[in-house]
Amino acid sequence: MAVGWFYLSFYSLWFLGLMCIILTIYWVQLWHGGFAWDGTLLMFNYHPVFMVVGSVVLYSAASLLYRLPQSWVGPKLPWKIGHAMLHLLAFILTVLGLVAVFQLHRRSRITNLYSLHSWLGIVTVFLFACQWFLGFVVFLLPWMSVWLRSLLKPIHVFFGVVILSLSIASVISGINEKLFFSLNNATQPYSNLPSEAIFANSLGMLVVVFGLLVLYILLVSSWKRPETGILTEGQPLLRDGE
Repeated sequence: MAVGWFYLSFYSLWFLGLMCIILTIYWVQLWHGGFAWDGTLLMFNYHPVFMVVGSVVLYSAASLLYRLPQSWVGPKLPWKIGHAMLHLLAFILTVLGLVAVFQLHRRSRITNLYSLHSWLGIVTVFLFACQWFLGFVVFLLPWMSVWLRSLLKPIHVFFGVVILSLSIASVISGINEKLFFSLNNATQPYSNLPSEAIFANSLGMLVVVFGLLVLYILLVSSWKRPETGILTEGQPLLRDGE
């Protein structure tokens, strides 16, 4: 029962993640003209896509890697490398999303980092960078002592959850900010809830549901990778009939 519930939650999560990506692309393609890396508003459209893909979906994938029962047996190093590389890919896409915004602002002479959304986003990216670097130094490189890793692991896990939560908050505040900017004319104001507002608000709610499911999977104690020497056959997820 525990195994079945885990995989049901896991596959539901990735269906939701894929839908978040597809709907974000559809939103900017249908209502905002698609994509172009040319310094125009079309360049900005990469920003929401890269942020959803990188800071939410791929970040979550990296965070949940150790929840897979396959990661509980055999050497841990390949899973550590996979965890680090997925996070690095997520970080690269997140930075590209920032570049798209800063390039547009520079060419259009728009002030950077003036909104609450941008403050929240830049703090999230800064924490993400610190988290990845310290995780690489402490948990992946071989010279760190076991006691130091044990001391820092709860902090690493805590900030992982914090960064994911901030990423989701940044995405939904960004969706809202984009709607305020794009639906500010007399014929189609945001307050009249036109079709784009309904679609983008629904996308924001889907991102929230995705994030809540990620946090649920992360917090279920029986789905956590057992510590070395503590569990072999006794982990609840590995037993049938529970």
